[in-house]
Amino acid sequence: MTRILVLYYSAYGHTEIMANAIAEGALATGAHVDVKRVPELVPESVARASHFKIDQAAPAATIDDLRDYDAIIVGTGTRFGRMSSQMATFLDRAGGLWAQGALNGKVGAAFTSSATQHGGQETTLFSIITNLLHFGMVIVGLNYGFAGQTILDDVTGGSPYGASTIAGSDGARQPTENELAGARYLGRVVAQTAMKLHG
Repeated sequence: MTRILVLYYSAYGHTEIMANAIAEGALATGAHVDVKRVPELVPESVARASHFKIDQAAPAATIDDLRDYDAIIVGTGTRFGRMSSQMATFLDRAGGLWAQGALNGKVGAAFTSSATQHGGQETTLFSIITNLLHFGMVIVGLNYGFAGQTILDDVTGGSPYGASTIAGSDGARQPTENELAGARYLGRVVAQTAMKLHG
């Protein structure tokens, strides 16, 4: 059975919601799907004072977990147009897997969230994709089979480089149904691609 990992970091819960939608899309193909998060770097007292969402159900991932999957879909909120330090630190620890070629040929994809409509979503997606390419992974984007990314009558995330959502400057905006549909579509396409490559 094709095994998919949805690996994410989410300070305020928006990326967590997107991760679960991606998992739904992948599960619909019959794949085995796990959702895991990368460890938090800040002390719990700082996380609480910053109103981080600390009650996330997903277990923390380890670097060795990455070996066990045919596809890894990576998501994190933007930090000034790039990935969060929590995700960067986690991926930086995968040098041993890189040296072994342990991730070569696995399928990879990216997703993100940002506070504003032009808050660095595409550069963040590319910062994730750059890592995945260095790991030797085959990249799948959010292709235009998902027409929801082309709508103009509503503010929405989504680009050919990955699924995304816009949280609003105060974090009050939650992923819309269109953004969640894009996430589910990405999960489905990644799983289908992994099945073709590793089936």
